Amino acid sequence: MTTATTSIAAHAQSTGATGQFDSKNDTHSALRFITCGSVDDGKSTLIGRLLIDSRSVMLDQLANVSKSGEADLALFTDGLSAEREQGITIDVAYRYFATPTRKFIIGDAPGHEQYTRNMVTAASSAHAAVVLVDATKLKWADAGALELLPQTRRHSLLVNLLRVPGIVFAVNKLDALESADKPETAGNAARAFAKISEALHTFVQAAGIQMTAIIPISALKGNNVVEATHGWCGYSGPSLLALLEQMPVTPAEVDVPFAFPVQWVEKFSASSDTSQGRRIFWGRVATGTVQPGQTISILPSGKTAIVAQVLNHVRTPGDVGAGHSAGIILDREVDVSRGDWLLASNDAPSHFDTTREIKATVAWMDDEPLVAGRVYWALHGHRWIKAKVKRIVHSLDINTLQEHDATQIEPNAIGHIEVSLQEPIAALPYSQSRVLGSLILVDTASHKTSGALLLN
Repeated sequence: MTTATTSIAAHAQSTGATGQFDSKNDTHSALRFITCGSVDDGKSTLIGRLLIDSRSVMLDQLANVSKSGEADLALFTDGLSAEREQGITIDVAYRYFATPTRKFIIGDAPGHEQYTRNMVTAASSAHAAVVLVDATKLKWADAGALELLPQTRRHSLLVNLLRVPGIVFAVNKLDALESADKPETAGNAARAFAKISEALHTFVQAAGIQMTAIIPISALKGNNVVEATHGWCGYSGPSLLALLEQMPVTPAEVDVPFAFPVQWVEKFSASSDTSQGRRIFWGRVATGTVQPGQTISILPSGKTAIVAQVLNHVRTPGDVGAGHSAGIILDREVDVSRGDWLLASNDAPSHFDTTREIKATVAWMDDEPLVAGRVYWALHGHRWIKAKVKRIVHSLDINTLQEHDATQIEPNAIGHIEVSLQEPIAALPYSQSRVLGSLILVDTASHKTSGALLLN
């Protein structure tokens, strides 16, 4: 696989089943993680178990999801009426909970292949991913080998592509194997977990995925979810929640040159002491740091200016770094609108090269295949640009992990393409910057999100 496919910001080093973490990483900020995997692997049930066993559920909430005295754990995240009627997850549902040591934001991603776009949206801002593997649905081949489900492989590849730094495989429903009518596993969940772990290790090694841990769990009964069940399935490591409490968040990209996508332009009167009558450009610093006296260039106009003042999210003057909201006031009036970028000046020691021709890994999410020659809207930051697909380089077979020549990228597939943009952008490889290295393609007629581009 290419560098774009295999690269990941590795903040956690795998040490078998338990995983260890670098203490220098930030484990105090709120952790945003997603649950993903194939259909009915137990993602919603796992989140319900985390909420109940961490005592993050009110009594009235528990009553609303209870049937005949038993709580249906999946209903905590299935908020849409269509989800409750069909018993499936369609959209990403976010839930919040906290332990004495950390706060969490959970995204429950749908497992159905047709909702892959929703899963990609959730993963793009996640610090960690819990990939569920249903032990009761795996296909056992000759000589005791097993095959992972396609959607398990697809979701694992996507979270790896999206540089989610912490990836945990949670092998669910092992308790059901104790009475399952399967000669290979019946009465021996520990042997099944060992075989599944072996298959997962083989898969992640071939795919270039750096995982954090493999844990046996029972989302329904609670084994190894909040409290560790020592010795169960031959596993004696920490619980899933204990691992999540030690996960690092994705670090801010402060070592990259300054880049700032303008989201909103605020005009103050000339009598305002805050702005001296000049406009304030608001947004979130994508990379680097902005400070007064700094020379910046404006994309696409190419004009330059000096930063006169920087305000944080509560309008207090001071330097602002990547990942934080800022209001920037320039030393002179310059034509800047929503969608423009303020960048490190071309005269600075480190700055951005702009380009109209890009090569990218694409996660294709439209219902129609991607073919060369099509024109889409591309969104980079808050800037819309026309984009034409020049060439389909190849497509990735998620089962064999082999890349092959292709004339189109099928729905929910991964591939590599070349794109021409109507105007240049300041871009970096996605391996260096999540913000500058990503674009989305939007259909010009239907306005549906068609694909996610990760720049090579």
